[in-house]
Amino acid sequence: MKCLLLALGLALVCGLQAATVPSAMEDLDIRQVAGMWHSVAMAASDISLLDSETAPLRVYVQELRPTPGDNLEIILHKWENHACIEGNIMAQKTEDPAVFTVDYQGERKISVLDTDYTHYMFFCMEVPAPGTENGMMCQYLARTLKADNEVMEKFDRALQTLPVHIQIILDLTQGKEQCRV
Repeated sequence: MKCLLLALGLALVCGLQAATVPSAMEDLDIRQVAGMWHSVAMAASDISLLDSETAPLRVYVQELRPTPGDNLEIILHKWENHACIEGNIMAQKTEDPAVFTVDYQGERKISVLDTDYTHYMFFCMEVPAPGTENGMMCQYLARTLKADNEVMEKFDRALQTLPVHIQIILDLTQGKEQCRV
């Protein structure tokens, strides 16, 4: 009987732990995210955030550069005036190592949801969506453009844990539509 109670208690604890997915990594090592990245998929709570090549949040991350002060410089490409241009954003560190603030079309918060440092990284940016106070844009970044169905499924599962409904709008695994300078 004691073994049965112990097994039941352990199953409940493990089940609760598996159901709790943190919204951001608690132990992000900013130095390990440094380097080249490729935007593989983009998702948003509102399609207008990504619906055209010149949509305001349709950006293609190219490189992440940690600064000596543990901030993060984000080198990106985006379409502007029928040309692909390079830009950069400085993400300021916060008390949470996986959360940064940026001044990109207003002050916004970026959260790193998950990464294995060598293959993929998922991040989301909180944005006000038209007609609502909260919206979100997320990206799946990869070190290469090679498609990885397992990681894409993991990205989709991570999106399902967020407080707003988000759907994958752009799957860039075929290398099409990438903005490159």
